[in-house]
Amino acid sequence: MILVSHMHGDHIGDKHQPSTNAGTCGKPTLSVKAAPNTNTINIALAKNATIVTGSEMRSFLGTKLAALGGDAKKSQLARFGSSRAFGGVKITTVPAVHSNGVNPAFIEGDLGKMLKAAGLAGYAGPPTGYVLTFSNGLVVYLSGDTGITAEQDSVVRRHYKARLVVMNIGDVFTTGPTEAAFVINELVKPASVIVSHANEVTTKDGKVIAGTKTEIFINATSVPVHIPLSGVTMEFDGNGKCVAGC
Repeated sequence: MILVSHMHGDHIGDKHQPSTNAGTCGKPTLSVKAAPNTNTINIALAKNATIVTGSEMRSFLGTKLAALGGDAKKSQLARFGSSRAFGGVKITTVPAVHSNGVNPAFIEGDLGKMLKAAGLAGYAGPPTGYVLTFSNGLVVYLSGDTGITAEQDSVVRRHYKARLVVMNIGDVFTTGPTEAAFVINELVKPASVIVSHANEVTTKDGKVIAGTKTEIFINATSVPVHIPLSGVTMEFDGNGKCVAGC
């Protein structure tokens, strides 16, 4: 499964490395352009994966799959307020406060050229976050790119009862580290959080660098914060507690 929160290039994939580990983690070599296909489409075709989105993104990505010899039905929809089961995992989309323009580079033909000339992006419906419910009972909130929303309290915590959060902290484009800490401490109130989308070099030799947004977030957050590291797989129990790879 591939879950797409919105159509920005750093999420849908507008370019990629020519080989594994090209460049550095903080400054990777991204010399291969993925437009107009997107990395998401290329990966879905290579892995025969199903793409899940909310709103009009489904038909846009389905059209791209079909144009490249894939199956448009491998792009599936999960609307706000509904849940769908895929392979034993229940998936629902929840609101995110962000933008969701489609880069004209992903839109072929005259329409793409006109949008680029006007400095505009295509419309693909609202961006989303996700709530996943796994077979061991673990409920995970994937924030996507979002600011603070009332639904993080009313929907994510009170209705779905998320126990693990993957939270963006990058600032400017999404919640900053102190705003993200407020989401965790006061709105969602999970058992654990995985930090994401820091938009800066965060670790050296597996340790958090002092003064980074990640350190600010950790110090401001009242629950355990787990750092995603290359090559390390974390496992969580049904209550959101990290039991391996922590």
